[in-house]
Amino acid sequence: MTILLVGGGPDTVTSPAVFDRFVEELRHRAPGRVPRVVVVLFDHEGSSEYFLPAYLQPLESRIGCEALPVLLRVNQAADPAAFDDVDGIVVGGGPTPGYLAGLLPSAEVIRRAVSGGVAYMGFSAGAMVAPERAIVGGYRIGGTEVCSEECSEGLEELEIRDGLGLVPFAVDVHAAQAGTLSRAVGAVAAGLVGRAVAVDENTALVLHHADLQNVEVIGTGNCWTIRGAGPKATVSVLPGR
Repeated sequence: MTILLVGGGPDTVTSPAVFDRFVEELRHRAPGRVPRVVVVLFDHEGSSEYFLPAYLQPLESRIGCEALPVLLRVNQAADPAAFDDVDGIVVGGGPTPGYLAGLLPSAEVIRRAVSGGVAYMGFSAGAMVAPERAIVGGYRIGGTEVCSEECSEGLEELEIRDGLGLVPFAVDVHAAQAGTLSRAVGAVAAGLVGRAVAVDENTALVLHHADLQNVEVIGTGNCWTIRGAGPKATVSVLPGR
């Protein structure tokens, strides 16, 4: 299996390595045939018409594929059957709580597909909802600010909820650019999650196993890994290549 956790939306991805790697996985998964790729976007009053091309164009310019858009809306979740018989799953950026609510009913199907070799690429919110326990928003821990309110998703206290279960560590994004590294560190130090990674924009963490033992960082930024040690947190930096 291959999981790409991208630290921003496609508008922040100028390095070709990110889409190149996903397409490489599609070719490996579907040799000699047209791969089928689900592209999940949260749609707010038709916003998907504007944002969908930012995901489709980089894919379709690299490989002939059958793109299958799945639109999430408030109180409208994805049909789990949408993830059957596909070769790749792309989950876009936007409101993290909205993506989580829309994808949770399909979590078991998505886990089964990814463990069976379907490539997963999550951008921003799509990366944040991938873990077993997901950071979905908030800018305070115990009343103390740990990042900008602009990153709060409308939540005050940091909220950790059940995610898709693809990886066993929490994920935060826009790390250096939005200052959310401190939120991920705070979540670990407070014991809300045991481990976390924070990924910069134009950067992707690539996993072939659902753990941090054998990983690759591609792009121009860094991936910051955070591990807990009692009331403390240890941060390591993995530079992109």
